[in-house]
Amino acid sequence: MWKVAMSEEVGKALQSVVERVNQAAARRPKTLPAVPPRLVAVSKTKPPEMVVEAYRQGHRNFGENYVNELVDKASDPLILASCPEIRWHFIGHLQKNNVNRLLGVPNLFVVETVDSAKLADRVNSSWQRLRGASTQRLKVMVQLNTSGEQNKHGLPPEDTVSTVQHILSHCAALDFLGLMTIGRYGYDLNLGPNPDFQTLLGRRQQLCDGLQMPLERVELSMGMSTDFDHAIEVGSTNVRVGSVIFGNREYPNSATNTPAPSPEKTAKSVTDEAAKKMQHLTVSKP
Repeated sequence: MWKVAMSEEVGKALQSVVERVNQAAARRPKTLPAVPPRLVAVSKTKPPEMVVEAYRQGHRNFGENYVNELVDKASDPLILASCPEIRWHFIGHLQKNNVNRLLGVPNLFVVETVDSAKLADRVNSSWQRLRGASTQRLKVMVQLNTSGEQNKHGLPPEDTVSTVQHILSHCAALDFLGLMTIGRYGYDLNLGPNPDFQTLLGRRQQLCDGLQMPLERVELSMGMSTDFDHAIEVGSTNVRVGSVIFGNREYPNSATNTPAPSPEKTAKSVTDEAAKKMQHLTVSKP
């Protein structure tokens, strides 16, 4: 049963993250585009009640990793009734056979994980059919595999310009919003700026130089619960934060029945750890 205590914890944790986002943005070098960072609250495995509580706190951008879960959650009667202005971000791997289901999601704001020209074509044609007489374009980001890991999805970084050019030239129903990466998990910031973030920054510069686009025209989606402060400092305009807001994720087949830490406690522990690392980190200006 949904408890008032948990409701309060979500509110406090969300407020703490919003404050950290604003503080990190204030530390950004003035040479970076002055684009206010967008906080995407990732509600994967969490009940609709938690989404509604964060929405009641004034939050609007939410993310999901799996098509089925997003379809179910976005169509939940409670969310439909309580969150009319919600903006859903799809941030997981998208297979072509799931495109139609995804694009039917109410209040779908952006697909952040387009990782090939072929997938862009499929999303474009499907959106053209689904939108009917509407002229509204669907926002998309191009996902890069900046770490080169085999278990990560994403476009090879060297294909960035050609893929974005394809979207701009051949996908009239799509609105190219920016670049996205997941990056290597657990990078130690004591070693210096995250190389995956630096790669994404570099590819944006190359893209903007090649296609004569202003930097502020291309958003960067990078940074999650353990590194979003640093991501914003070096230029991220879109961070995806889940456990620090909603608490650790709960999976049906979990090997333990130990209750997950509350969102407030999770936020505090991650904040303390981030603070220790940031003391040793010097942000390099691009």
